[in-house]
Amino acid sequence: MANASVQRMSQLLAKTLRDDPADAEVLSHKLLVRAGYVRRTAAGIWTWLPLGKKVLANVERIVREEMDAIGAQEVLLPALLPREPYEATGRWDEYGAELFRLKDRKGGDYLLGPTHEEIFTLLVKDQATSYKDLPVILYQIQTKFRDEARPRAGILRGREFLMKDSYSFDLADEGLAESYALHRQAYQRIFDRLGLDYRICAATAGAMGGSKSEEFLAPAAAGEDTFADCPNCDFAANTEAITYELVPVDGSAVPAAEEIPTPDTPTIETLAASLGVPASATLKNLLVKVDGEIVAVGVPGDREVDLGKVEAHFAPAAVELVTAEDFVGRPDLVRGYVGPQGLDKVKYIADPRVAPGTGWITGANKEHTHAKNVVAGRDFEVDEYVDVVVVQDGDPCPKCGTGLKLDRAIEIGHIFQLGRKYTDALKLDVLGQNGKPVRVTMGSYGIGVSRAVAALAEQHADDKGLVWSKEVAPADVHVVAAGKALQTEVALEVSQKLAAAGVRVLVDDRAGVSPGVKFTDSELIGVPQILVVGRRAAEGVVELKDRRTGEREELPIEEAVTRLTA
Repeated sequence: MANASVQRMSQLLAKTLRDDPADAEVLSHKLLVRAGYVRRTAAGIWTWLPLGKKVLANVERIVREEMDAIGAQEVLLPALLPREPYEATGRWDEYGAELFRLKDRKGGDYLLGPTHEEIFTLLVKDQATSYKDLPVILYQIQTKFRDEARPRAGILRGREFLMKDSYSFDLADEGLAESYALHRQAYQRIFDRLGLDYRICAATAGAMGGSKSEEFLAPAAAGEDTFADCPNCDFAANTEAITYELVPVDGSAVPAAEEIPTPDTPTIETLAASLGVPASATLKNLLVKVDGEIVAVGVPGDREVDLGKVEAHFAPAAVELVTAEDFVGRPDLVRGYVGPQGLDKVKYIADPRVAPGTGWITGANKEHTHAKNVVAGRDFEVDEYVDVVVVQDGDPCPKCGTGLKLDRAIEIGHIFQLGRKYTDALKLDVLGQNGKPVRVTMGSYGIGVSRAVAALAEQHADDKGLVWSKEVAPADVHVVAAGKALQTEVALEVSQKLAAAGVRVLVDDRAGVSPGVKFTDSELIGVPQILVVGRRAAEGVVELKDRRTGEREELPIEEAVTRLTA
């Protein structure tokens, strides 16, 4: 076995901190800074210190091994990219303010790559000319850039981050499905090896486009995604991707619509209180502007509109809430009393809960007036049904009807069946077996490599600090020289023995640092095994501690070395 490394803390470029950084909001941010893994350079921009770089490299190694195992080929594309390919696919504009744009000295437009679908497509267009060249899976592990409006949570949401992005190119949709399945299985192996708790959830494609899409989500309080998990079946989905069937009901017995005076009731709360009805009996009509045109969004009064879903539905169009100025010159729109009946000049979309046949109390499009017994499909028409409500804990599972459980999570991976969105835009064809051009179909697959480190820190920590698994830890054993010169000498000798046997060692040989501080730092840093060379070193006895369980045992030095090298 090849010799492993010994990292002496007396020479280590890293300082541990006793207190949390003032700007730290989440656990991973606090611990990774305090334990000397990362340091902030600017908002959303981070420096990886030696210990952090080792963990990051271990995550990279695992990702690389599993990608290689499915036959993927690693390449490295530039991060500085020309405008033209992204303009051809529409993403130069679709990405909006999140795209880092710049000009060179000649006035040419460039961007810092947030993701590389276009450039990989052009690479394959250059290299593959025949059906014999496909299928192919290419990947890279590279720095990406997004101009986040509010970079936060340490390395969880930065403006610069490390990502593995891979792309499959196939002749037919059946081949794409196989490539997608290969990635799905590889991702499961990667996250299992990393030791992450995760869920595979149905997801929306967003700006990436394509058809089928799934996210790999790591449950954590710091997560920015909300997902729904069914306790009764295998259904799991990002709440943005949950859809329900439209189920019409028989509304023939509902009396005719009738206007009712409702003074000073411009909100659902005041209306329900005034009439003594539950908010669920009312119809809320939210007005938004889509590229400047007013659109009404209807949902039950006890539910909130998920603006993210509305934006996703109308993307890439810009969506914003109306303001008081938008009601000027619009007598058909009465603020606080809008109803879908009579909105002839406004597009009306509604959640499937506003199904044909359902009756509602809603605005009458007159000041201080509402209407009751307003039936969908009879008194007003819905132009388009879209799932737009904020999903709540206990909503029925779309698959089995059981109440859903909601949780927060960190997105650690995302896989897409893109289809031909990019190959159509960039005209990627190869000659088929019959000698005729075949339009290639694509998949796109991402893993947040630096984000995975943060997810591990969120899930694998206790009140003392980080608790790394052996696969990703910066060392296999943390040797602590607790005390005098003799202990330090023995600690260094033991460290060399371990390294000679292939064990990676971090040894705390710092002079002038108390044993208490060293013990505290060993738990904060989180290496799986802690070997304490203390007061019994002269007797040839050391203490071996398991960082995760806290179990400790005094052993002869040789037995400890044997156990750690087994």
